[in-house]
Amino acid sequence: MNAFDKKLLSTRAYPLRAKDISAIQVNMGYKCNLRCTHCHIDASPDRTEMMLSSTVDKIIDILQKQAEITSLDITGGSPEYNPDFNRLVKSASAMGKKVMVRSNLAIYTEEGMEDIPSFLADNKVKIIASLPCYTEEGVDGQRGKGTYKKVILVLKHLNKLGYGQGNSDLEIDIMFNPGKEGIAPDQQMLENAYKEKLKEMHGITFNNLIALSNMPIGRFGKSISGEERTEYLLRLEEKYNPQTVENLMCRHLISVSPDGKIYDCDFWQVLNLPVKNGSSRIEDFDYSNLKNREIVTNPFCFMCTAGAGASCSGALA
Repeated sequence: MNAFDKKLLSTRAYPLRAKDISAIQVNMGYKCNLRCTHCHIDASPDRTEMMLSSTVDKIIDILQKQAEITSLDITGGSPEYNPDFNRLVKSASAMGKKVMVRSNLAIYTEEGMEDIPSFLADNKVKIIASLPCYTEEGVDGQRGKGTYKKVILVLKHLNKLGYGQGNSDLEIDIMFNPGKEGIAPDQQMLENAYKEKLKEMHGITFNNLIALSNMPIGRFGKSISGEERTEYLLRLEEKYNPQTVENLMCRHLISVSPDGKIYDCDFWQVLNLPVKNGSSRIEDFDYSNLKNREIVTNPFCFMCTAGAGASCSGALA
């Protein structure tokens, strides 16, 4: 029994089980136009892993057959590099599913990618935009020189398309993550600061901010020592909040890797920890067998349960 399981046991939440599967999170490939210092999957322009069309076909088939799955969460790398990206988005949108895309935005300044913002708007896709800081120095320090200016340019364009406007149904949320092994600060405080600064400096508006603490795996994990990793996990464990457990993302979704394996979350792809119950291949997807499965846990789970929570879905309201 690992340290996280012991915490669950002490608060009568062990074992951790799924409550349903209302979303599929699809990682379409590890290739990315950036090489961010905090990236948990070590994404870069050099990565070649890409989800096959046959796997995308299976995901579309599952979405058609399972009315219980109401959301599609697309991520990467830069998922836009996958040649089936538009097809998957359009298919899910046509079914009435809620589609969200996690993007670094800078990708939309590249040749051949300029029309994607309009495509996303036409299909009512929610955008979760990674922006680790509202200053140029902070963003370029994590993501590479020139990234900030590209992202600001795209955010302004998205605002013109209707994203982030109070009278529009086009949503754009900002994803924050700290530098190195810092734990994400108060989410509401950050959201207020981002909204004030981005509006003041660039006239940019957005809907909500999501605070994400860094997972000490992948490129970020390689950048810190074993001692630093241990200290970081201990700080997270000390901030464990049992109230965050009820609505952990992993209790409501499955995550599909580029090679078609099924995981409880995107982070577990890096550690090769596939689901416990049934087959770990998307070709053998069985909703009834997976909807109340026991979830694979690890001390890294403290990242999503510290304080008010700091995960891909944000902190407690």
